[in-house]
Amino acid sequence: MEAQVPEFGRSDEELATLPISLRDGLYKDKVVVVSGAGSGIGKAIAFWFARLGAKLVICGRKLDRLEATAAALRKLGAEVLVQQATIRDPEQVEALFEAAWAHFGTVDILVNNAGGQFPQAAIDFSPKGWGAVIDTNLNGPWYMMQAAAKRWRDAGREGSIVNIVTVVWRGMPGTAHTCAARAGVIYLCKTLAIEWAPLGIRVNCVAPGLIASEGLNVYSEEARRDMPGANPMKHAGQVEDIADAVCYIAGPAGKFITGEVLVVDGGNQVWGDQWTIPRPDWFKPG
Repeated sequence: MEAQVPEFGRSDEELATLPISLRDGLYKDKVVVVSGAGSGIGKAIAFWFARLGAKLVICGRKLDRLEATAAALRKLGAEVLVQQATIRDPEQVEALFEAAWAHFGTVDILVNNAGGQFPQAAIDFSPKGWGAVIDTNLNGPWYMMQAAAKRWRDAGREGSIVNIVTVVWRGMPGTAHTCAARAGVIYLCKTLAIEWAPLGIRVNCVAPGLIASEGLNVYSEEARRDMPGANPMKHAGQVEDIADAVCYIAGPAGKFITGEVLVVDGGNQVWGDQWTIPRPDWFKPG
């Protein structure tokens, strides 16, 4: 009998009706690019911006998921441009921003959410597996940030970038590849926040801890069972926790914040350890 796959995340109906902490119309007439918006955290972020009045440019590799997200956003009254693209390809990234500017005339905010990894002991990584995660989680966000910044510079416009990273400070066994990539993004952002300040471009990160989204399905049942014990609140966060954080730091509420990492992890970074692969006996109590 086939094992039942647990359901994580929020339905479109929940994303359309759950309370939002920020005021209505906060992002009216603003144009927001969200990568990886076809599911999970990225989808929630797109919903939050749409409900706050923004126009959306959503991108990702799977067109069917993007179109389904766009249809749900349009029911909320949002204007949405769908662009199929992989952020690992600089030419596709350039085409994405070309389409966004051609359609809306500008972009105000970039949310780099697209990413991916697989749980595996680092000693067993293949060159291909390592390269794929580094390319998606480090190079891709860089291509997106540079493409956005060049257009803002050339147009004489200010901009705001938020990168979705992860909680890397304690280490996360089983995802060394993504920890390396996300740490690279964090310190890239701290440097870009300085270099791009004269251009009026803010660059920040939001670091989710354990979030009950579809992404959890890549991990084993054992890992999913034990993960909530890695933070002192002893439970997973929800996608709206990240969407709230992004909408806070991206816009006027975060206007004096740049080069920062907003950690949303239930306290994981200060207490506990999180394993995405089986915990070796060496690390078990007793």
